[in-house]
Formats: sequence, structure tokens, C-alpha cells
Amino acid sequence: MTAPTCGVPAALQVRGVSRREFVRFCSSMAATLALPPKYLGVIASALAKADRPILVWLEFQDCAGNSESMLRSSNPPVTEFVLDLLSWEYHELLMAGAGKQAEDALERVVREHAGQYIAVVEGAIPTADGGVYCTIGGKTALDIAKHVCSNAVANIAVGACAWDGGLVRSNPNPTGALGLQDAVPGLKNLINLGGCPHNPANTAAVLVHYLTFHELPALDEYRRPLFAYGDIIHDQCERRAHYDAGRFVEEWGDEGHRKGYCLYKMGCKGPEATYNCPTVRWNDGTSWPVKAGHGCIACASHRFWDTKSPFYRRLPSVPGFGVDVTADQIGWGITGLAVTAMAAQVVGDIVRDKVKARKENAETPEPPQSRQA
Repeated sequence: MTAPTCGVPAALQVRGVSRREFVRFCSSMAATLALPPKYLGVIASALAKADRPILVWLEFQDCAGNSESMLRSSNPPVTEFVLDLLSWEYHELLMAGAGKQAEDALERVVREHAGQYIAVVEGAIPTADGGVYCTIGGKTALDIAKHVCSNAVANIAVGACAWDGGLVRSNPNPTGALGLQDAVPGLKNLINLGGCPHNPANTAAVLVHYLTFHELPALDEYRRPLFAYGDIIHDQCERRAHYDAGRFVEEWGDEGHRKGYCLYKMGCKGPEATYNCPTVRWNDGTSWPVKAGHGCIACASHRFWDTKSPFYRRLPSVPGFGVDVTADQIGWGITGLAVTAMAAQVVGDIVRDKVKARKENAETPEPPQSRQA
């Protein structure tokens, strides 16, 4: 891998970010985006030369968990990199301004930079009774989303609530909460980053991809980026070998739990969930829920509050070894198959030899009978 020759962006130099730290950040972004090493230089060069695009972050019917997840991340160091590579003009949790000043700043962005800024939406959008269940500055979340997101060059829905309504949309949904794509249909350049909360590494990677290639990454049927949601968690899990060997946790705190056995029987939804949790992880890349001892609840799956609960009920039978069998049973089963195959081959050889002998006898002419004198 050849290190990029570009310098550190001026906005990062002011914060004392070294070239080594900048290259390390670009390398982590390339890895998260599942790009070959040769793209490290492309990303570094693009970020060094890119104009700082404007970003506005809207919070609606939410718990602020996605904002907290983004701001408390140090790998990648969002506060030193992504925040400074973008002109972050509006975010209720971050900005010093409040009230009329804050709302004037948002309106100025929409008015002066229409079609140029990136909008990030956190939280569901209530639609019942005219959307009165969430208002900011006297305006409903629905009206704000229509006004701001319709004029953005790209829209990013972070977290389960912004994607498909999340917890607040689950039955009975008295506020009529919807995700951004349903509340404001037809938005251009919309990308969904499901998860409860979203993983900040993926959000940073999406922003870096946009700054580098001027377009959003490849998406799946739910408009989620394939680099983050394209692989089944079960296939990436470090407990997969225990599943294949038939070693399962039978009860919380039992010996299997202490040894890190598979959590399938405890309701883990990993075999039918897609996300890059096992590889990107959390807390500076040190761990993720399954490694910490809790089954996956498929929080990055569509409408997971309704479709994946009860969270501690095991899934139906999953293809492959391991489901309700032990390693010994698997071993004896394979041995039995091998013995059966060998027996079949022996019988086949005997039959084939007899058929061959009979055929040869039929084709051999009888010797002429001797004449009597």
C-alpha cells in the first residue's frame, strides 16, 4: 500500500491533527466502505481538497441516542474529523444558539444553499392530527422535514426511528409516527442507516464516500448502504464455530454462557439479520452486543420492534449444522454416512464383477467337441 502524498486539510491542521492521524482515519474509512487499499490515496486526496459542504441535523421524535452515539465516538474520531470536514450549521444538541437564532440559521441554509447542503434526520415524524405531537419553533416536524429535506442535495436517516418509525411506530402508534421515507415520499438521494442506535463509523463512512465520489454508496432494497448491511451477522460472528459444533447457551449465566457459546437458543436473531456490527463494533472497536454476551435483536432490520420481538424467543430452525445437535451427534452422523457409502461401494463392486464375468462367459466360444474314433 502506498501512502498518500496529500496534506492534512486546513480545518484539521488547526485542531493539531497530524498527517499520520489523518491517514489512519482515511484508512479506517476505506476499510469500513469495503474498498481496496488503493482507494486510501483517493479518499485522502479528496478530503484534503474538498470544500466544506453544509450539513444540518434535525431531531424529531427521538431519544437523542443517535446524536450521542455519533458524538461519543472516538474511532473514527468524529469530533476531530467529520465535524471539521463539514460545515455543521444546525444541530439542536450541539449549537450554541437557541430559539429564534437557531431557527433563523436553519432557514438561512435552506434559502441560500438550496440543493447544496446535506440533511441528517434523527427520530420519527408524527403525522396524526396534523403532526402536532412534535413541534419545534411553532412548526411541526412534518412541515420542517418537508421544507428542509426537499431542498437538500442528500438526505441521511440515522437510526431505526428515522428510517421506518422505530419504537414509536410500533403498535398501536397513537401519534401516527413514520420514518422519513414514508413521511416525505419522493426524496432524492435518500439513504437509511438503520440501527438502534446507528453506528457512527457507518455514518462517517457515508459522509466520506459522498465527499470523495460526490454520490451515495451502493444501496440495498431498503436504501441501506451495502457495505454496512450487505452481510448476515451470523456469518461474521465470532461465535459461529460454536453454532456449527452444536454448543449453545441454554440459560443465562450457565457454563456455556461463560465460555462464549452460541446464543441462538437464547433468541439471537443473527442468522436472519444483516449488519456489520461484528466487524466495525462499538466502543473504539472493542466489542459489540453478541461478544459482550447478549443476543442480537436485529436492530438494523426493517420494523424490528414489531417483526423481531419477543427478543428472547428463539428463531425457527436455521439451515446448517448445530441446531439442537451436539458435536458428537454430528461426528457419528458423518461416520455413519461414510460407512454406508463404503458398504454401497463394496456391494457395487461385487455386482459389477459378477455382471462382467457373466458377460465374458457368454461371449467366449465353446471349444469343438472331439470326434470319436
